[in-house]
Amino acid sequence: MGDQNDVTLVERHGNIAIITLNRPQAMNAMNSDLATALGNRLDECDQDPDVRAIVLTGSGRGFCAGADLKAIAAGQDINPVGHPEWGFGGMVRHYVDTPVIAAVNGFALGGGTELVLASDLAVIDENAKLGLPEVKRGLFAAAGGVMRLPRQVPLKIALEAALTGEHMSADTALQWGLVNRVAPSGTSVDVAVQLAETIAANAPLSVQQSKRVIHRSAAYGSEWDAPIWEELNKSAAGIVFGSQDAIEGPTAFAEKREPKWTGR
Repeated sequence: MGDQNDVTLVERHGNIAIITLNRPQAMNAMNSDLATALGNRLDECDQDPDVRAIVLTGSGRGFCAGADLKAIAAGQDINPVGHPEWGFGGMVRHYVDTPVIAAVNGFALGGGTELVLASDLAVIDENAKLGLPEVKRGLFAAAGGVMRLPRQVPLKIALEAALTGEHMSADTALQWGLVNRVAPSGTSVDVAVQLAETIAANAPLSVQQSKRVIHRSAAYGSEWDAPIWEELNKSAAGIVFGSQDAIEGPTAFAEKREPKWTGR
């Protein structure tokens, strides 16, 4: 297996970690090496208390061209080694507490769109495209594409994307709420880092628990009398309100200074 330092790159900007998919010769198509490396990188960043937000992007002209069809045609396994539970790309079923922002710098098709759908937020270059072209290849968007898309955009928009296999422009993706920002050409990472810095300035436990409750409640629905709601809110509130940061925030406000978060 290739070295994850070859197929993924990581750089730090303060409390932000930028993970770059680094198979530009293959438009960052996902093979086993890249999936394993990305999964490991996500774990490393999530376990580092100094990393408060993650930006995911691709090298070269593409974000991720999806599954490496040449590897599949050759009979190669493209799943992450040792961690089948992580799912496609080492990411689509790999929950991490740290917020992940996709910086879509170029084409993000098939599995590339599924990585965007699995991210918490997304910034897209004005010239980039999303899409689920699996139906054009006799395939199926099984890495969460057809499941997550109708949770993030209206049903008929999701059906059009999945059944036609056509590309979606950056402006259309923004219109339907599939991304948070459209960035001027060549600046998707910069805009994503700005968004990440806004998140990273907040109390880490508050951010993590807010993310967890939003994702789980979105999966279970929004009925307040459902047992899952009481369980989620009670657990998250206990973690956040019992923390040192819950004391630091009001204290800093009263003292008219910036809070000094510890994540504890």
